[in-house]
Amino acid sequence: MAAAAAMTGCGPAQRQFAVSDSDIALGGAKAVSLKRAVEATGAVPMLTEAVILPGRGFNTWQLRGYIPGKGVVDLFTAPSLAEAAKLMTGGENDYRGNESFKNGGSPLVPFANRIRGRFDAAARTIETKIDGQTVKLPANWKGKKPDAEPHSMHGLILGEPLTVVRREDTDGHALVECTYEKAFAGEWLGKMKLTCTAILTRSDFSLTITAKNTGTGPLPMGIGWHPYFNIVSGDRRQAKLKIPAKRRALVDNYDNVFPTGVIENTEGSQFDFRTPRAMGGQFLDDCFFDLIRNGDGSAEAQIIDPAANFGYSVVSQSKGVKAYQCYAPPDKPFIVLEPQYNVGDPFNASVWKDIDTGITMLAPATETTYDASVRLFKA
Repeated sequence: MAAAAAMTGCGPAQRQFAVSDSDIALGGAKAVSLKRAVEATGAVPMLTEAVILPGRGFNTWQLRGYIPGKGVVDLFTAPSLAEAAKLMTGGENDYRGNESFKNGGSPLVPFANRIRGRFDAAARTIETKIDGQTVKLPANWKGKKPDAEPHSMHGLILGEPLTVVRREDTDGHALVECTYEKAFAGEWLGKMKLTCTAILTRSDFSLTITAKNTGTGPLPMGIGWHPYFNIVSGDRRQAKLKIPAKRRALVDNYDNVFPTGVIENTEGSQFDFRTPRAMGGQFLDDCFFDLIRNGDGSAEAQIIDPAANFGYSVVSQSKGVKAYQCYAPPDKPFIVLEPQYNVGDPFNASVWKDIDTGITMLAPATETTYDASVRLFKA
Protein backbone atom coordinates (compact mmCIF):
# COMPACT_ATOMS: atom_id res chain seq x y z
CA MET A 1 0.00 0.00 0.00
CA ALA A 2 2.87 2.37 0.85
CA ALA A 3 4.44 1.65 -2.52
CA ALA A 4 1.11 2.30 -4.25
CA ALA A 5 0.71 5.60 -2.40
CA ALA A 6 4.21 6.62 -3.38
CA MET A 7 3.47 5.77 -7.01
CA THR A 8 0.29 7.87 -6.85
CA GLY A 9 2.30 10.89 -5.70
CA CYS A 10 4.83 10.64 -8.49
CA GLY A 11 2.88 12.58 -11.12
CA PRO A 12 4.27 15.75 -12.70
CA ALA A 13 4.51 18.77 -10.42
CA GLN A 14 2.02 21.54 -11.06
CA ARG A 15 3.54 24.44 -12.96
CA GLN A 16 4.09 27.59 -10.95
CA PHE A 17 3.01 29.89 -13.80
CA ALA A 18 -0.09 30.02 -15.98
CA VAL A 19 -1.57 32.11 -18.81
CA SER A 20 -5.34 32.54 -18.98
CA ASP A 21 -8.00 34.76 -20.58
CA SER A 22 -10.45 36.95 -18.73
CA ASP A 23 -14.15 36.80 -19.54
CA ILE A 24 -14.02 40.54 -20.23
CA ALA A 25 -12.94 41.91 -23.59
CA LEU A 26 -11.57 45.40 -24.11
CA GLY A 27 -10.90 46.72 -27.60
CA GLY A 28 -12.35 43.51 -29.01
CA ALA A 29 -9.88 41.20 -27.26
CA LYS A 30 -10.01 39.42 -23.93
CA ALA A 31 -7.64 40.52 -21.21
CA VAL A 32 -4.78 38.07 -20.62
CA SER A 33 -3.61 37.17 -17.13
CA LEU A 34 -0.10 35.97 -16.31
CA LYS A 35 -0.20 34.32 -12.88
CA ARG A 36 2.23 32.81 -10.44
CA ALA A 37 0.49 30.01 -8.54
CA VAL A 38 2.38 29.92 -5.25
CA GLU A 39 1.36 30.47 -1.67
CA ALA A 40 1.91 34.15 -0.93
CA THR A 41 3.37 34.21 2.58
CA GLY A 42 6.58 35.10 4.36
CA ALA A 43 8.73 38.19 4.76
CA VAL A 44 9.67 38.86 1.14
CA PRO A 45 7.46 40.79 -1.32
CA MET A 46 6.81 39.12 -4.66
CA LEU A 47 4.86 39.64 -7.86
CA THR A 48 1.91 37.30 -8.38
CA GLU A 49 0.00 38.50 -11.47
CA ALA A 50 0.11 40.76 -14.51
CA VAL A 51 -3.01 41.61 -16.54
CA ILE A 52 -2.44 42.62 -20.17
CA LEU A 53 -4.91 44.25 -22.58
CA PRO A 54 -3.97 43.18 -26.14
CA GLY A 55 -6.97 45.08 -27.51
CA ARG A 56 -5.87 48.35 -25.96
CA GLY A 57 -2.33 48.92 -27.12
CA PHE A 58 -0.91 46.10 -24.95
CA ASN A 59 -1.62 48.02 -21.75
CA THR A 60 -0.33 46.37 -18.57
CA TRP A 61 -3.59 47.12 -16.83
CA GLN A 62 -2.68 45.65 -13.47
CA LEU A 63 0.23 44.20 -11.53
CA ARG A 64 -0.51 42.37 -8.31
CA GLY A 65 1.87 41.29 -5.64
CA TYR A 66 2.22 39.93 -2.15
CA ILE A 67 3.39 42.53 0.37
CA PRO A 68 4.20 41.23 3.89
CA GLY A 69 1.61 42.54 6.32
CA LYS A 70 -0.71 43.58 3.47
CA GLY A 71 -1.35 40.34 1.60
CA VAL A 72 -1.92 40.31 -2.17
CA VAL A 73 -2.65 43.85 -3.34
CA ASP A 74 -3.04 45.85 -6.55
CA LEU A 75 0.29 47.47 -7.39
CA PHE A 76 -1.06 49.65 -10.21
CA THR A 77 -3.77 52.28 -9.99
CA ALA A 78 -6.54 51.00 -12.27
CA PRO A 79 -10.25 50.18 -12.00
CA SER A 80 -11.54 46.66 -12.46
CA LEU A 81 -11.76 45.23 -15.95
CA ALA A 82 -15.54 45.59 -15.81
CA GLU A 83 -15.20 49.30 -15.00
CA ALA A 84 -12.50 49.71 -17.64
CA ALA A 85 -14.88 48.33 -20.26
CA LYS A 86 -17.31 51.15 -19.41
CA LEU A 87 -14.56 53.76 -19.90
CA MET A 88 -12.85 52.40 -23.00
CA THR A 89 -15.65 53.03 -25.46
CA GLY A 90 -13.98 55.33 -27.97
CA GLY A 91 -16.18 58.21 -26.76
CA GLU A 92 -15.09 61.79 -26.08
CA ASN A 93 -13.04 60.97 -22.97
CA ASP A 94 -11.50 58.03 -24.80
CA TYR A 95 -10.60 59.88 -28.01
CA ARG A 96 -7.72 58.02 -29.68
CA GLY A 97 -7.53 55.70 -26.67
CA ASN A 98 -6.90 58.33 -23.99
CA GLU A 99 -8.43 56.17 -21.24
CA SER A 100 -5.50 53.80 -21.78
CA PHE A 101 -2.93 56.18 -20.33
CA LYS A 102 -5.06 57.38 -17.39
CA ASN A 103 -4.56 54.08 -15.52
CA GLY A 104 -2.49 50.92 -15.63
CA GLY A 105 0.65 50.95 -17.75
CA SER A 106 0.28 51.85 -21.41
CA PRO A 107 3.06 51.53 -24.01
CA LEU A 108 3.78 54.83 -25.78
CA VAL A 109 4.69 54.38 -29.47
CA PRO A 110 6.05 55.95 -31.75
CA PHE A 111 6.61 58.78 -29.27
CA ALA A 112 6.21 59.40 -25.57
CA ASN A 113 5.13 62.65 -23.96
CA ARG A 114 3.85 65.69 -25.90
CA ILE A 115 4.23 67.06 -29.40
CA ARG A 116 3.11 70.59 -30.30
CA GLY A 117 2.03 71.97 -33.68
CA ARG A 118 -0.42 74.20 -35.52
CA PHE A 119 -3.89 73.30 -34.27
CA ASP A 120 -6.74 72.62 -36.69
CA ALA A 121 -9.92 72.58 -34.60
CA ALA A 122 -12.15 71.26 -37.39
CA ALA A 123 -9.90 68.28 -38.10
CA ARG A 124 -8.84 67.92 -34.44
CA THR A 125 -5.21 67.63 -35.49
CA ILE A 126 -1.93 69.43 -35.07
CA GLU A 127 0.42 69.98 -37.99
CA THR A 128 4.16 69.78 -37.44
CA LYS A 129 7.33 68.70 -39.20
CA ILE A 130 9.32 65.54 -38.59
CA ASP A 131 12.63 65.16 -40.41
CA GLY A 132 11.57 67.98 -42.73
CA GLN A 133 8.25 66.35 -43.65
CA THR A 134 4.79 67.56 -42.61
CA VAL A 135 2.60 65.27 -40.51
CA LYS A 136 -0.81 65.74 -38.95
CA LEU A 137 -1.10 64.18 -35.51
CA PRO A 138 -4.28 63.74 -33.48
CA ALA A 139 -4.83 66.59 -31.02
CA ASN A 140 -5.92 64.24 -28.27
CA TRP A 141 -4.98 66.24 -25.18
CA LYS A 142 -4.81 69.68 -23.58
CA GLY A 143 -4.48 71.10 -20.08
CA LYS A 144 -7.37 72.15 -17.86
CA LYS A 145 -6.93 75.93 -18.08
CA PRO A 146 -9.05 77.92 -20.58
CA ASP A 147 -5.99 78.95 -22.62
CA ALA A 148 -4.43 75.47 -22.67
CA GLU A 149 -2.99 74.47 -26.04
CA PRO A 150 -4.27 71.29 -27.72
CA HIS A 151 -1.43 68.93 -28.59
CA SER A 152 -0.66 65.31 -29.39
CA MET A 153 0.02 63.05 -26.43
CA HIS A 154 1.59 59.63 -25.86
CA GLY A 155 1.80 58.12 -29.31
CA LEU A 156 -0.58 56.48 -31.76
CA ILE A 157 -1.36 53.00 -30.38
CA LEU A 158 -3.19 53.76 -27.11
CA GLY A 159 -6.49 52.33 -28.33
CA GLU A 160 -5.14 50.04 -31.05
CA PRO A 161 -5.74 46.27 -31.04
CA LEU A 162 -2.73 43.94 -31.16
CA THR A 163 -2.77 40.30 -32.28
CA VAL A 164 -1.79 37.59 -29.81
CA VAL A 165 0.81 35.36 -31.48
CA ARG A 166 2.31 33.44 -28.55
CA ARG A 167 1.40 32.29 -25.07
CA GLU A 168 3.77 30.33 -22.91
CA ASP A 169 3.78 29.03 -19.35
CA THR A 170 6.50 26.97 -17.70
CA ASP A 171 7.68 26.34 -14.17
CA GLY A 172 9.73 29.54 -14.47
CA HIS A 173 7.56 32.09 -16.27
CA ALA A 174 4.29 33.08 -17.94
CA LEU A 175 4.42 35.02 -21.19
CA VAL A 176 2.19 36.62 -23.81
CA GLU A 177 3.41 38.13 -27.09
CA CYS A 178 1.50 40.29 -29.56
CA THR A 179 2.22 41.95 -32.89
CA TYR A 180 0.93 45.04 -34.67
CA GLU A 181 1.63 46.55 -38.08
CA LYS A 182 0.92 50.11 -39.07
CA ALA A 183 1.35 52.31 -42.13
CA PHE A 184 0.88 55.77 -40.68
CA ALA A 185 -0.81 57.45 -43.66
CA GLY A 186 0.20 61.02 -42.89
CA GLU A 187 0.17 60.83 -39.09
CA TRP A 188 3.82 59.80 -38.94
CA LEU A 189 6.63 58.89 -41.28
CA GLY A 190 6.99 55.38 -42.62
CA LYS A 191 5.67 51.99 -41.66
CA MET A 192 6.38 49.79 -38.65
CA LYS A 193 5.87 46.39 -37.13
CA LEU A 194 5.71 46.09 -33.35
CA THR A 195 6.34 42.98 -31.30
CA CYS A 196 5.29 43.38 -27.66
CA THR A 197 6.13 40.78 -25.04
CA ALA A 198 5.10 40.66 -21.39
CA ILE A 199 6.69 38.10 -19.08
CA LEU A 200 6.21 37.35 -15.39
CA THR A 201 9.02 35.44 -13.68
CA ARG A 202 10.01 34.60 -10.13
CA SER A 203 12.04 37.80 -9.91
CA ASP A 204 10.23 40.44 -11.98
CA PHE A 205 7.74 41.57 -14.58
CA SER A 206 9.22 42.66 -17.90
CA LEU A 207 7.85 44.47 -20.92
CA THR A 208 9.75 44.32 -24.21
CA ILE A 209 8.78 46.27 -27.34
CA THR A 210 10.59 45.79 -30.64
CA ALA A 211 9.83 48.26 -33.42
CA LYS A 212 10.96 47.36 -36.94
CA ASN A 213 10.97 49.67 -39.93
CA THR A 214 9.03 47.81 -42.63
CA GLY A 215 8.86 50.79 -45.00
CA THR A 216 11.20 52.21 -47.60
CA GLY A 217 12.21 55.43 -45.84
CA PRO A 218 13.45 56.44 -42.37
CA LEU A 219 11.18 55.73 -39.40
CA PRO A 220 11.45 58.07 -36.35
CA MET A 221 10.88 56.05 -33.20
CA GLY A 222 10.39 56.96 -29.58
CA ILE A 223 9.07 54.39 -27.07
CA GLY A 224 7.94 54.68 -23.47
CA TRP A 225 5.78 53.07 -20.80
CA HIS A 226 3.30 54.85 -18.51
CA PRO A 227 2.77 52.78 -15.30
CA TYR A 228 0.84 54.14 -12.29
CA PHE A 229 2.50 52.68 -9.19
CA ASN A 230 0.30 52.49 -6.11
CA ILE A 231 1.59 53.81 -2.81
CA VAL A 232 0.18 50.81 -0.98
CA SER A 233 0.29 52.47 2.45
CA GLY A 234 -1.81 55.32 1.05
CA ASP A 235 0.66 57.91 2.41
CA ARG A 236 2.38 59.57 -0.53
CA ARG A 237 4.13 62.19 1.62
CA GLN A 238 6.47 59.61 3.13
CA ALA A 239 7.02 57.78 -0.16
CA LYS A 240 10.58 58.08 -1.42
CA LEU A 241 11.64 58.59 -5.03
CA LYS A 242 14.95 57.84 -6.72
CA ILE A 243 15.68 58.99 -10.28
CA PRO A 244 19.41 58.90 -11.09
CA ALA A 245 19.43 61.90 -13.44
CA LYS A 246 21.80 64.84 -13.70
CA ARG A 247 19.39 67.18 -15.49
CA ARG A 248 15.73 68.00 -15.98
CA ALA A 249 13.84 70.01 -18.57
CA LEU A 250 11.99 73.07 -17.30
CA VAL A 251 8.41 73.52 -18.55
CA ASP A 252 6.16 76.51 -19.14
CA ASN A 253 3.76 75.40 -16.40
CA TYR A 254 2.29 72.23 -14.95
CA ASP A 255 -0.84 72.54 -17.09
CA ASN A 256 0.61 72.54 -20.61
CA VAL A 257 3.87 70.91 -19.44
CA PHE A 258 5.72 72.05 -22.58
CA PRO A 259 9.54 72.18 -22.43
CA THR A 260 10.93 75.71 -22.64
CA GLY A 261 14.48 74.93 -23.72
CA VAL A 262 15.87 75.75 -20.28
CA ILE A 263 17.80 72.85 -18.77
CA GLU A 264 18.57 72.66 -15.05
CA ASN A 265 21.11 70.54 -13.20
CA THR A 266 19.35 68.52 -10.52
CA GLU A 267 22.26 68.54 -8.06
CA GLY A 268 21.41 70.43 -4.89
CA SER A 269 17.91 71.37 -6.09
CA GLN A 270 14.49 70.23 -4.93
CA PHE A 271 14.55 67.98 -8.01
CA ASP A 272 17.65 66.08 -6.91
CA PHE A 273 16.45 62.49 -6.55
CA ARG A 274 19.77 60.81 -7.31
CA THR A 275 19.47 59.17 -3.91
CA PRO A 276 16.05 58.23 -2.49
CA ARG A 277 14.25 61.19 -0.92
CA ALA A 278 10.80 61.56 0.63
CA MET A 279 8.32 63.32 -1.65
CA GLY A 280 6.53 65.34 1.01
CA GLY A 281 4.05 67.69 -0.67
CA GLN A 282 6.11 68.17 -3.83
CA PHE A 283 4.29 68.00 -7.17
CA LEU A 284 6.09 66.55 -10.17
CA ASP A 285 5.35 66.35 -13.85
CA ASP A 286 8.94 66.51 -15.01
CA CYS A 287 11.29 64.96 -17.52
CA PHE A 288 14.60 63.82 -15.99
CA PHE A 289 17.45 62.95 -18.34
CA ASP A 290 21.24 62.59 -18.56
CA LEU A 291 20.81 59.38 -16.62
CA ILE A 292 23.43 57.88 -14.32
CA ARG A 293 23.56 54.19 -15.22
CA ASN A 294 24.48 51.13 -13.19
CA GLY A 295 27.68 49.22 -13.84
CA ASP A 296 25.83 46.86 -16.20
CA GLY A 297 24.58 49.79 -18.26
CA SER A 298 21.01 49.67 -16.96
CA ALA A 299 18.98 52.69 -15.89
CA GLU A 300 17.19 52.15 -12.57
CA ALA A 301 14.71 54.34 -10.72
CA GLN A 302 12.92 53.45 -7.50
CA ILE A 303 9.77 54.19 -5.56
CA ILE A 304 9.93 53.25 -1.87
CA ASP A 305 6.95 53.04 0.48
CA PRO A 306 8.55 52.90 3.96
CA ALA A 307 5.18 52.63 5.71
CA ALA A 308 4.47 49.44 3.75
CA ASN A 309 8.09 48.19 4.06
CA PHE A 310 8.67 47.62 0.36
CA GLY A 311 9.74 49.33 -2.83
CA TYR A 312 9.62 49.12 -6.63
CA SER A 313 12.66 49.13 -8.89
CA VAL A 314 11.86 50.28 -12.43
CA VAL A 315 14.76 49.16 -14.58
CA SER A 316 15.63 49.38 -18.27
CA GLN A 317 18.55 47.67 -19.99
CA SER A 318 17.80 49.49 -23.22
CA LYS A 319 20.44 52.00 -24.31
CA GLY A 320 17.67 53.87 -26.10
CA VAL A 321 16.05 54.89 -22.81
CA LYS A 322 17.32 58.43 -22.28
CA ALA A 323 14.81 59.80 -19.77
CA TYR A 324 12.36 59.15 -16.96
CA GLN A 325 9.19 61.22 -16.88
CA CYS A 326 7.64 61.37 -13.42
CA TYR A 327 4.08 62.46 -12.69
CA ALA A 328 3.37 62.64 -8.96
CA PRO A 329 0.44 64.72 -7.67
CA PRO A 330 0.68 65.04 -3.87
CA ASP A 331 -3.05 64.43 -3.32
CA LYS A 332 -3.05 61.04 -5.07
CA PRO A 333 -1.70 57.72 -3.71
CA PHE A 334 0.34 56.90 -6.81
CA ILE A 335 3.51 57.86 -8.67
CA VAL A 336 3.78 57.49 -12.45
CA LEU A 337 7.36 56.63 -13.38
CA GLU A 338 8.01 56.36 -17.12
CA PRO A 339 11.27 55.10 -18.65
CA GLN A 340 11.25 56.45 -22.19
CA TYR A 341 13.39 57.09 -25.24
CA ASN A 342 12.47 60.70 -25.88
CA VAL A 343 11.93 63.93 -24.02
CA GLY A 344 8.85 66.09 -24.56
CA ASP A 345 8.24 67.82 -27.92
CA PRO A 346 11.33 66.09 -29.36
CA PHE A 347 11.17 67.59 -32.88
CA ASN A 348 11.10 71.21 -31.68
CA ALA A 349 14.59 72.39 -32.69
CA SER A 350 13.94 75.89 -31.33
CA VAL A 351 13.60 74.35 -27.86
CA TRP A 352 16.19 71.59 -27.89
CA LYS A 353 18.77 72.98 -30.35
CA ASP A 354 21.70 70.53 -30.38
CA ILE A 355 20.54 68.33 -27.48
CA ASP A 356 19.82 64.67 -28.30
CA THR A 357 16.07 64.35 -27.73
CA GLY A 358 16.10 60.54 -27.72
CA ILE A 359 14.28 59.84 -31.00
CA THR A 360 15.86 56.93 -32.88
CA MET A 361 15.85 57.16 -36.69
CA LEU A 362 15.45 53.63 -38.06
CA ALA A 363 16.65 52.86 -41.56
CA PRO A 364 14.55 50.41 -43.61
CA ALA A 365 14.66 46.82 -42.29
CA THR A 366 16.31 47.87 -39.01
CA GLU A 367 14.78 47.70 -35.55
CA THR A 368 15.09 48.98 -32.00
CA THR A 369 14.15 47.18 -28.77
CA TYR A 370 12.81 48.83 -25.64
CA ASP A 371 12.60 47.06 -22.30
CA ALA A 372 11.39 47.90 -18.82
CA SER A 373 11.07 45.67 -15.80
CA VAL A 374 9.56 45.97 -12.33
CA ARG A 375 11.05 44.29 -9.29
CA LEU A 376 9.82 44.40 -5.71
CA PHE A 377 12.16 44.65 -2.74
CA LYS A 378 11.90 44.79 1.02
CA ALA A 379 12.53 48.28 2.39
